[in-house]
Amino acid sequence: MITVLLFSLNSIAQNKLPTHSDWNSITKKNVSVSGKVNYKGMKASLSKIEGYLKILKENAPKKEWPKNEKLAYWINLYNASTVYLIASNYPISSITKLEGGKPWDKNFVESGDKIYSLNQIENEIIRPRFKDPRIHAALNCAAVSCPSLLNEAYVGNKLEDQLTQQTKVWINDPSKNLLNQNVVKISKIFDWYAADFKAVGGVVAFINKYSTKNSASKKIRFLEYNWALNE
Repeated sequence: MITVLLFSLNSIAQNKLPTHSDWNSITKKNVSVSGKVNYKGMKASLSKIEGYLKILKENAPKKEWPKNEKLAYWINLYNASTVYLIASNYPISSITKLEGGKPWDKNFVESGDKIYSLNQIENEIIRPRFKDPRIHAALNCAAVSCPSLLNEAYVGNKLEDQLTQQTKVWINDPSKNLLNQNVVKISKIFDWYAADFKAVGGVVAFINKYSTKNSASKKIRFLEYNWALNE
């Protein structure tokens, strides 16, 4: 009986969900409501970001975790790692100035005993496992044209509302998508990841679901992507 109890307690400890409170406080302090990032402040908070990333490394997702807890983990890990990459090299004008223009292929993101690149987290974990196109509104690549970085941590019990709200903000932000013209100009993300939106009826259907303006009968063009730092 004692052995069974000890095994159960050990199992619970091993499957403990990580707290995202550190990332929550870091973003509250250094990210504006509109998503502008204070990288000078982030650089001053590097040790705190490192501490948070260590928590995530030591608490990799387990199969027993609820789906939303897993997704919140991977989104936060992606965003915090991106901010860490920029802050540790700041001042810099663009993320594309790092790693020969390919920072997304750099293997530096730790989770459990594995090391990933940002591309691997997005394209081998988040997109294929969760199949939710709203993630494109949540992942931030540190550029002006990227969807805004949320100034709080993503958490499992709020994730549905957070993803929906961030998608609405992204779609209706005129600096990201121009929907009030005869020829609608939208983020290049919709071009790069067009396949992700097929399950919800395609790009136009997705935009119309979250937009305050209907673009069904308008011509679609893609905006040039601005890779300048989102500060």
